[in-house]
Amino acid sequence: MGTEVPIERPLVFAYYVTGHGFGHATRVVEVARHLILAGHDVHVVTGAPDYVFTSEIKSPRLFLRKVLLDCGAVQADALTVDRLASLEKYSETAVAPRDTILKTEVEWLKSINADLVVSDVVPVACRAAADAGIRSVCVTNFSWDFIYAEYVMAAGHHHRSIVWQIAEDYSHCEFLIRLPGYCPMPAFRDAIDVPLVVRRLHMSREEVRRELGIGEDVKIVILNFGGQPSGWTLKKEYLPDGWLCLVCGASESMDVPTNFVKLAKDTYTPDVIAASDCMLGKIGYGTVSEALAFKIPFVFVRRDYFNEEPFLRNMLESYQAGVEMIRRDLLTGHWKPYLERAISLKPCYEGGINGGEVAARILQDTAFGKNCTSDKHSGARRLRDAIVLGYELQRVPGRDLSIPDWYANAENELGLRTGSPTAEMNCVSFFMDALPEDFEILHGDLLGLPDTINFLKSLSELGAALNSENSSEKRRMREQKAAASLFNWEEDIFVARAPGRLDVMGGIADYSGSLVLQLPTREACHVAVQKIHPSKQRLWKHAQARLNAKGQGQTPVLQIVSYGSELSNRGPTFDMNLSDFLDGDQPMSYENARSYFARDPSQKWAAYVAGTILVLMKELGIRFNHSISVLVSSAVPEGKGVSSSAAVEVATMSGIAAAHGLNINPRDLALLCQMVENHVVGAPCGVMDQMTSACGEANKLLAMICQPAEVLGLVDIPNHIRVWGIDSGIRHSIGGADYGSVRIGAFMGRKVIKSIASALLSQSSDDLEEDGVELLENEANLDYLCNLSPHRYEALYVKQLPETALGEAFLEKYSDHNDSVTVIDKKRKYALRAATGHPIYENFRVKAFKALLTSASSDYQLTALGELMYQCHYSYGACGLGSDGTDRLVQLVQEMQHNKLSRASEGTLYGAKITGGGSGGTVCVIGRNCLRSSEQILQIQQRYRAATGYLPIIFEGSSPGAGKFGYLRIRRLAKNLN
Repeated sequence: MGTEVPIERPLVFAYYVTGHGFGHATRVVEVARHLILAGHDVHVVTGAPDYVFTSEIKSPRLFLRKVLLDCGAVQADALTVDRLASLEKYSETAVAPRDTILKTEVEWLKSINADLVVSDVVPVACRAAADAGIRSVCVTNFSWDFIYAEYVMAAGHHHRSIVWQIAEDYSHCEFLIRLPGYCPMPAFRDAIDVPLVVRRLHMSREEVRRELGIGEDVKIVILNFGGQPSGWTLKKEYLPDGWLCLVCGASESMDVPTNFVKLAKDTYTPDVIAASDCMLGKIGYGTVSEALAFKIPFVFVRRDYFNEEPFLRNMLESYQAGVEMIRRDLLTGHWKPYLERAISLKPCYEGGINGGEVAARILQDTAFGKNCTSDKHSGARRLRDAIVLGYELQRVPGRDLSIPDWYANAENELGLRTGSPTAEMNCVSFFMDALPEDFEILHGDLLGLPDTINFLKSLSELGAALNSENSSEKRRMREQKAAASLFNWEEDIFVARAPGRLDVMGGIADYSGSLVLQLPTREACHVAVQKIHPSKQRLWKHAQARLNAKGQGQTPVLQIVSYGSELSNRGPTFDMNLSDFLDGDQPMSYENARSYFARDPSQKWAAYVAGTILVLMKELGIRFNHSISVLVSSAVPEGKGVSSSAAVEVATMSGIAAAHGLNINPRDLALLCQMVENHVVGAPCGVMDQMTSACGEANKLLAMICQPAEVLGLVDIPNHIRVWGIDSGIRHSIGGADYGSVRIGAFMGRKVIKSIASALLSQSSDDLEEDGVELLENEANLDYLCNLSPHRYEALYVKQLPETALGEAFLEKYSDHNDSVTVIDKKRKYALRAATGHPIYENFRVKAFKALLTSASSDYQLTALGELMYQCHYSYGACGLGSDGTDRLVQLVQEMQHNKLSRASEGTLYGAKITGGGSGGTVCVIGRNCLRSSEQILQIQQRYRAATGYLPIIFEGSSPGAGKFGYLRIRRLAKNLN
């Protein structure tokens, strides 16, 4: 660009590079090269080795300053990000020395007379530029606030201020030069899109092969991981005959077979990639951009917990350049089916690859004072609440209106919109008319449920997925294609359905034995299950290759497809030999099962589905001698606190039981599903979620005492009362650190109360009346905290309970907290008193709530119900399970309740509370069943969006539990088999 257009004067650019991998440094090289060609000076601030820059740019106008100002994501191994370590390392690198960094950078920027600061994508660089009075621009496809948002949740909200600070730093940026395959980056208000930034080629394919001594008849796969998985031994049989593998980044001590070649450390990889027939590695911007630019098929293995990946993966697959390999098959050498599939692809990317030149021109124009974008409006505070805790990547079918604008834009860019109707269709007759004729229903009743009819319709359309030739459809229908080859259509298929649940009252008190009141949601999970002889099962190629390699022949295999993985960082398919569940001739232990599913976090989701089989084996002695195929399609949104996991577990176990002729009553099935979540998944949930999903009925509250699961009956919601759920947009996880610590605190408190009661009993039993002795004896043997009344708790125990307890000190004194599904961290301090008091008072509140529901209709009744919900909400907060988003929603309800219009007439909304495990998720709202209430709920939705940038999902309506639904047995009609 510089040799063709005369420049006004040489400029000085300060270019900051993140410490996350070489990919950022290599793309910075391409932009910096063009700036230097135009006659400008470029000072690169980086932690990358000098040769990354000097091998490509040989100019005195390049200045390298070795400083690392952010660490990126810390890799636990070649494929896994350590989320907590990433936050701690960033805190150590960029937060603790922040004042010193800013002072140093401001002085340095002034000393070089920088005209423009460019960042890829170092947050503090933008703030330092602002402090120095210099404009700044970011060039990237992701930003660290988006990447770290999920890490904050996984760390139990520790380090949440990191994300706030990063977003604030980015908000000082002039604008964003956005690269293809970008993530949502809400901190940047203005963006300019450019083509792919790709390193140029130095040699042709023929020249590279000639230099390496490899003929054109040899198939080459380049193994490009940027560091190999630890302890990995490459073997000759990993490759098909006639193939050669070129290994990047191999250590000198690594031995490789004769059909593997270690490339030199200084090998210029773009040339070798372009000379190969396909690439095998992990997804990153560099690998994806070069695979697309050089039209090289890319066999990729997912990288755990790096949120950039789903967006790059979708771009890769949309241009027919990607094949996903299961991590297990990578490590065990079952490469052949993936490599053969890869070379059958015809990558079709035709977009620009001169992003480096385009970006350099924009940077030059900006430095000369040209306004390249409209006036910027800071996005940091606009989305503060939402950015901190992140948005889910997974889209809920039919809920497109709930997707934030910036996310919808990202979807449109990648061509991911499905055109799903956003209006709810309530007319059952419409769906009845649309009932597919492909299947005959041999058993069961649709119950007029539109979502079930839609699920059957989706099954009938699976054949079309196999035959689609449209390139954009091919990528979008990847899951459907996997599902289409899942079933033998000549055999029966069993369909089960289980709803999510809205926690009206009870919440986290379930594990302490409380009464709970739960409403099954309208949204549900459907599961299609087929039990089939191994000889008739249609296996995926990699599964068949695995059996062939082991010489196992007709071995029962479990194959699962999960819809909804398209924009979430999990694999859409899972398969295993059912014999893997056996340790000798007995089912494997739950501990070993957790380890089995944890080996590949991108497939850990399968524990919720496959775990039902192991629990049936261990608890009921069932043996599975046939293969099993499972398709999971859930409309219960994940991470919203409405029990998406319970819906999957209950629907799956119901379907598997039906397919195998097992008659399990709904209560027992719920208890078995709780075991799946507690022992196989490893999440310490109570039982109310599974019980509601299995035993609930539409538009009724399931009343249950969780000791462990005694259903008292169904409670009618009076006609004048209505409940809603409003999603905060903050991802909730039952397995999160905060939920577990509160549960541990409650069990610690129970242990302390029992100890105090025992001491009182031994000290004063002679002075007590018989009833007093009996009370203390019961409390000394307290099985559930909720069996202790609030007045006894206040009279004898609350003042003797410590506010907090250090794990190590508690274990020294009491040895154990007697909870089989949680483990005390010796170094952690637990909020014992708040966690203990909550379930005791909550049990009382739920009982009062239940009684009020049956009282006479009055404004007092609604006010009292609402007050109980408010009390519950603030008790959650005292335990440490609140969140900014849910607090804001409750505040909006209160403002609506107490505004002048509500006070002047009959009230409409009366109360709200956080639900389920807390720490985000959904708020339950109670109000009068009238049009004005519905209008106010919509107003709250819009006000929340205005405050946070996130438009919440509204949950309303209900549907039957799995027990009421039963199951469908269907078979495709003979005329439609071909």
